[in-house]
Amino acid sequence: MISILLNGCNGKMGQVVSKVAKSYDNIKIVAGVDLNTTKNFDYPVYKSPEEVVENFDVIIDFSLPEATMKILEFAKQKQKPVVIATTGFTSDQKSKILEYSKQIPIFWSANMSLGVNLVAELIQKAYKALGPSFDIEIIEKHHNQKIDSPSGTALMLADAINEVANNSYEYIYDRHTRRKKRQQNEIGIASLRGGTIVGEHSVIFAGPDEIIEIKHTALSKEIFANGAIKAAMFMIGKGAGIIYNMKDLINSM
Repeated sequence: MISILLNGCNGKMGQVVSKVAKSYDNIKIVAGVDLNTTKNFDYPVYKSPEEVVENFDVIIDFSLPEATMKILEFAKQKQKPVVIATTGFTSDQKSKILEYSKQIPIFWSANMSLGVNLVAELIQKAYKALGPSFDIEIIEKHHNQKIDSPSGTALMLADAINEVANNSYEYIYDRHTRRKKRQQNEIGIASLRGGTIVGEHSVIFAGPDEIIEIKHTALSKEIFANGAIKAAMFMIGKGAGIIYNMKDLINSM
């Protein structure tokens, strides 16, 4: 049995993870951490990680960047692996995560969906085939309660392209102040917020007389919960020194 400490347990995704975990015979959430200490499931909830008394094997973090930093320090003290599913980190916070990865095992992905990570591989292949003669735009849609914009997944997809393009692209988030033609080295990223959209990401390659669009639509939050739980299982026994991601998980299956 793998014991999980769930950071952000009373957030929307934390509650989905708690429900989905019940379908796994080898998984048990033994405690949660959240500023809201309401007990919604059959495990105790603490306001801060320092209050946790239960033994656990791995931490799943679906919270906010500030809370992630606190749980990473706690994980370092306990020498436990962490699955980071939180988004919206600043550059400084990302650097700190890299520093923590040298001391504890960390799994970090902006999107826990296996499908989205397959899209990341597909768009890399598309870029290699199409080259810079095609303009690249990313459109992401989410529910009206989402805080960060653009989404971590949209940035992850842009980074996937930039990785195979020798980091030659600049990300453009807003064109209404830019009174000039689109530059070849741009990846435009547009964010839409409304209703209860779980998550939709489209990567558009627009070339001379043809358009190729690669799209992923999430129909429920359960796909992210399942991915996080599978990542937690994957991290048992892993060592520090590198950042593990969905590609590592997929390759292990």
